[in-house]
Amino acid sequence: MFRKLLVTFMMIFVINLAFISNPSVSIAQVSGEVPGKTLGLKSDADLWRYIRTGNAGSTQMKDELSAVMIQSEGDNWRAIRNGPVSLYGGLGLLGIIGLLFAFYMYRGKIKVETGLAGQTILRFAAIDRFAHWLMAGSFVLLALTGLNLIYGKYVLLPIFGPEIFTAITIGGKYIHNYLAFSFMLGLALAFILWVRHNIPSKIDWEWLKMGGGIFKAGMHPPAKKFNAGQKMIFWITMIGGLSVSMSGIALMFPFQTTMFADTFALLNVLGLNLPTDLTALQEQQYNQVWHGIVSLGLMIMIIAHIYIGSVGMEGAIDAMNSGEVDRNWAKEHHNLWVKEMDEKKKSNPEPAE
Repeated sequence: MFRKLLVTFMMIFVINLAFISNPSVSIAQVSGEVPGKTLGLKSDADLWRYIRTGNAGSTQMKDELSAVMIQSEGDNWRAIRNGPVSLYGGLGLLGIIGLLFAFYMYRGKIKVETGLAGQTILRFAAIDRFAHWLMAGSFVLLALTGLNLIYGKYVLLPIFGPEIFTAITIGGKYIHNYLAFSFMLGLALAFILWVRHNIPSKIDWEWLKMGGGIFKAGMHPPAKKFNAGQKMIFWITMIGGLSVSMSGIALMFPFQTTMFADTFALLNVLGLNLPTDLTALQEQQYNQVWHGIVSLGLMIMIIAHIYIGSVGMEGAIDAMNSGEVDRNWAKEHHNLWVKEMDEKKKSNPEPAE
C-alpha cells in the first residue's frame, strides 16, 4: 500500500516538475497567448474572435466547409426561421381560415342567381385539368410535408411520439423532394396553356372596382375566360412557384448555386447595398428562409382559392372536375368569354350528322 502511494506521489511530482520547467506553457496560460505561438496570434481572444467571425482555417478534408469551425450566421438563421417566419406564417394561415369563415357567415355560398340552366359549356379541356390537378395535388402534399418541418415538432410530436413522428418526417422528406418535380412540371404546363388568357386588360379594372361581384348579390362585372382575381392568382402562382422551385433546387443540391449573391448584385444596381460576397452556407440559409416565406405566402393565397372554387361558390368546382360548367354560371361570372364562344360556334358550325 505504501509503495503504491509513493509511486503515485512520484508521478505527480514529475508531472508538475515538467510543467514548471517549461516556462512557455505556464506563461501562455497566464498571459493568454496561444501555446507554442504556432498560429501567429497573440491571444486566446484574438483566436476566438477570428473563429467566431466565420473565418476558415486549413483542412485536409475535401469539403472546404469543414475548415470553418463556427458559422455565426447560423444563429441569425435559426432565430429568423423559428421566430418571424414561423410566427407570422402561422398567424397568416390561421388568419385566412378565420377570415374565410367570417366571409362565409356574412355572404354564404354564392349561388347562381338565375338558377342552373341545365345546359353546359366546355370551360377546360382534359389537358387543362391535368395541368391543374398535377400542380394542385403536388402543391398540397408539398405544403403538408413542408408545414411538418416547421410546426410538426410542436403539433405532431406530442401526439404521436418520437418514433412515429420520425417515420412521418422521413417519409415526408422523400415526398417533398420527389413531388417537387411534379409541381414544377404542372407549373410549366399551366403557364404554356393559360398565359395568353391572363394578360391584364382594361376590363380587369372594372372587375376590381366592383369587388368581383362576390360581396353583394346582383353584381356581375364583365370578364373573359379569366377574371382579374384569377389573373392575380395565376401570376402570383407562376412567379412565386418559379421562385420557390429555384430555392428548392438549391436546397436539394446544396452549395452548387450562388442565386442570392447574383440576385443581390442585380438589386445593388438600384442603389441598394446588399452583400454579394456570400459563403456557401450563407447561400443555403438565405435559400431556406426564402423558401419558407414564399411557400407560406402561396399557401395562404391557395387556401382562399380553394374556398372560392369549392364551398364558396356554386358551380365553380365543375370547371376543374368535368370541365363543363353550367351556362348560367358562365354568363354571370365570365359573360364576355361565353359571348366569344357563342360567336366562334356560329362562325364554325358543327357539321350535320
